[in-house]
Amino acid sequence: MSPILEVRGVSKRFGGLRAVNDVSFSVERGTIYSLIGPNGAGKTTLFNLISAVLRPSDGGILLEGRDLTRERTHRLARLGIGRTFQNLAVFKHETVVRNLLVGMHGHLRANPLSAALFWGPARREEIRARERVEEIIEFLEIEDIRDVPVGALPYGLQKRVELGRALAIGPKLLLLDEMVSGMNQEEREDIARFILDLKDELGMTVLMVEHDMGIVMDVSDRVCVINHGSRIAEGTPAEVSRDPAVIGAYLGRHELEAAA
Repeated sequence: MSPILEVRGVSKRFGGLRAVNDVSFSVERGTIYSLIGPNGAGKTTLFNLISAVLRPSDGGILLEGRDLTRERTHRLARLGIGRTFQNLAVFKHETVVRNLLVGMHGHLRANPLSAALFWGPARREEIRARERVEEIIEFLEIEDIRDVPVGALPYGLQKRVELGRALAIGPKLLLLDEMVSGMNQEEREDIARFILDLKDELGMTVLMVEHDMGIVMDVSDRVCVINHGSRIAEGTPAEVSRDPAVIGAYLGRHELEAAA
């Protein structure tokens, strides 16, 4: 079976700065793949290249064989890519349900007239969208806050709502950018459980950038380590944790052993 995502020799230059340098890796369908590295290593730049926020200077990025390097960012949802962001990107004055319905927007196909009249195809689409939102609410265990404005929720629950909105597009590939940043230990454990459930229960493919090494080692099938814009190691969590280049250049033996 071919990989769902292939990153082939991707580089990104900003003037004389090479933020990403000839990075290649592939993500198999139905797996959890993590990108790790120190601050400034180029992980977020690489994420922005994959999600078409930036264009690569060299190389290719393929989703199921389709070249993403010329796609517009707003088209990625229809192609099957969902994403969360390190900094919250939710509508804080709207309820949880309304935030999740925003994620369904790309699936709506009714013409303006039937949508305005809430008739025929528009009505059926609305019913399907709300059914899907209720499934996500149940999956993320947020039934009791479904009608609460997101801005009134604790930070960890706001991040869970953002995850739900990314799930609402029905992604083939889910990009998680520092998902547990700023969370307490209980919130981190909840998110780790949901990420595993995405793979085990929904068969979803997850690509994540993450600093929390405990989560990376616990949930990842494979890990790619980036340093100074270049790939320095790739393999299973156990293989990466023993790699001398990773130990010497990034994490340090004590932190790796503690996370393993």
